[in-house]
Amino acid sequence: MTTTTPPVTLDDVQEAATRLKGVAHRTPVLRSRTLDALVGAEVFLKCENFQRVGAFKFRGAYNAASRLTPEQLARGIAAYSSGNHAQAVALAARELGTTAVIVMPEDAPPSKRAATEGYGAEIVTYDRYTGDRVAIAEALATERGLALIPPYEHPHVMAGQGTAALELLEETGELGALLTPVGGGGLMAGSATAAKGLHPDIRMVGVEPEAGDDTKRSLEAGRRVSIPVPKTIADGQALHTPGELTFSVNRRLVDEIVLVSDDEIREAMRFVFERLKIVVEPSGATPLAALLSGRVSALPDRIGVIVSGGNVDAERFARLCAGGV
Repeated sequence: MTTTTPPVTLDDVQEAATRLKGVAHRTPVLRSRTLDALVGAEVFLKCENFQRVGAFKFRGAYNAASRLTPEQLARGIAAYSSGNHAQAVALAARELGTTAVIVMPEDAPPSKRAATEGYGAEIVTYDRYTGDRVAIAEALATERGLALIPPYEHPHVMAGQGTAALELLEETGELGALLTPVGGGGLMAGSATAAKGLHPDIRMVGVEPEAGDDTKRSLEAGRRVSIPVPKTIADGQALHTPGELTFSVNRRLVDEIVLVSDDEIREAMRFVFERLKIVVEPSGATPLAALLSGRVSALPDRIGVIVSGGNVDAERFARLCAGGV
């Protein structure tokens, strides 16, 4: 009988946690009695909006970059991202004494581009609706001899992202369910690996915007499905197909994918701002939107939520909370 070794294991996540100790922040877990009452369960929010660069992405980027050889670091790093991974790789490169070149869409939020440049990275732009960011980044990396760190399609990236769930469970103990946003699938793959490795019966629930339901369709079809590049306020989840490696993990470990509308995402952003006094970007708010809108059925008594990031500038945040696009 042939067995396939998974691209990421609980041991990998635990090793990443050791590597990230003292480098990544151990982010807070927040509670809200109002949220508990509305949901009808105890909800534990793992607030990665307080992570370095304002999102969970630093975990995976640093875990991968720190494993490069001195020769690779001397040549530099390449990446492609709509924003959070871009900032994460830029900061990881700076921390490790090297340089980064990031391929970003022309319509990336200005605050994310400015932050990426602020960490010292070079930006190369493309049109997300007509260009192939992977091909552009791979050609750039080959031309310049750079080490390419993708935003999710990499075992060390997935392992690093899984440390958020590992920390959450260390603090809360066993949970009945864990909700995470799903874009390319790296956060879910790492989180599910960590959570199911520690507590096999935990229910893993992914949340996507309605316009970007590629993972839900793929899980239902039993294979990776591509959709047109989605237009949604959740720019971090505006992907057209799941990653190959991430899907190989998530098809085994994810129990359910639910969808939320842009209006529900806005309501969730406004709720956590008013009740918990924290700023969450649209992609980071999708799991909360799923809970607040009743999209998740048969809720257990204790639920974990990974609030993946808070990178949204003040003007856009105010506009979104007011109902704008």
